[in-house]
Amino acid sequence: MSDICERAAAGVRGLAPYKPGKPVAELQREYGVSDAIKLASNENPLGASPRAREAAAAALDEAGVYPDGGGFALRRRIADHHGVAPEQVTLGNGSSDPLAFAVEVFVTPGDEVVYSAHAFALYPLLTQAAGARGVEVPATAGYGHDLEAMAAAITERTRVVFVANPNNPTGTRVGAGELRAFLGQVPDDTLAVVDEAYFEYARDLDPDYPDASAWLDDFPNLLVTRTFSKLHGLAGLRAGYGLSSAAVADLLNRVRPPFNVNAPAQAAALAAMDDDDHLATSLAVNREGMAQLEAGLRERGLDWIPSVGNFLTFDTGGDAGEVHEALLRQGVILRPMGEYGLPRHLRATVGRAADNERLLAALDRALAETGRR
Repeated sequence: MSDICERAAAGVRGLAPYKPGKPVAELQREYGVSDAIKLASNENPLGASPRAREAAAAALDEAGVYPDGGGFALRRRIADHHGVAPEQVTLGNGSSDPLAFAVEVFVTPGDEVVYSAHAFALYPLLTQAAGARGVEVPATAGYGHDLEAMAAAITERTRVVFVANPNNPTGTRVGAGELRAFLGQVPDDTLAVVDEAYFEYARDLDPDYPDASAWLDDFPNLLVTRTFSKLHGLAGLRAGYGLSSAAVADLLNRVRPPFNVNAPAQAAALAAMDDDDHLATSLAVNREGMAQLEAGLRERGLDWIPSVGNFLTFDTGGDAGEVHEALLRQGVILRPMGEYGLPRHLRATVGRAADNERLLAALDRALAETGRR
């Protein structure tokens, strides 16, 4: 290792980079297949709405000009949507930005960050990069957050607590009563982050699913994160945001890079928020697709983790790597869950009906090839 690399932060030197889902083009090159489908990254199978596409395209006319660094119009629209002040909104390049800002602002080397097992891989990555100690709390028997155990894990050194609701990759969720009770146990000098990337899907599948953004006045140390990458279909443009008290948002915005949300992304996000028809259709596709995949897994005798997201994580009956490889050879990309402590599981994004059917047919062949049927 060169001298300059040895001077890198110790936490960063020890990191294993985040592994995104395999792109379709890469799979087709490696395996010599065509017409591959990707059901690995929880993207909206309908993509962006026509209105969002048109808005993004129009914004390209000003591609030579820096975007609005403060995101005035988008922040105001988000604030109106949630009934908060624009000063309480922090824009991000996806919701991963405000998650990263939270650690950058509040966590220093030697501090602690609490999160659940089987939760979003970014939480431990951000923690380690900051030189802090990650406190991973074992999940419940149903693979969900054990909030009582997480509250008990908080110490005077804890600076941030992450709760993914619903959780990725398990799709589990916690209810309003237990989540409010947990937030009430988080010390005032510890930031509680509720990651709601899949909020709209969860609310559609479970009308009793809580909206933590409604509790900002009750918990000044609360940060709620949302994204336009999932239901709104803007994963390739990267736009998201955080909601918090104005005081917390002011700190987050101090480390937010200038122009972190580009002009096409801002324009598309604004248009997507008002495209009710596309949002409703996307929810219907997910609702119907979820039922289709659940029925297919049930017919094949496979167990899955009940999900309120736009994905299902299921048990392959053994080492998931073998089934994953057999699916790749058929041009079907899922996400293996070994890095999340679930070596027997694969995660499948809910797709269009035809894609879901192709996955199930490919799964039949993969299970037969691996001797599990």
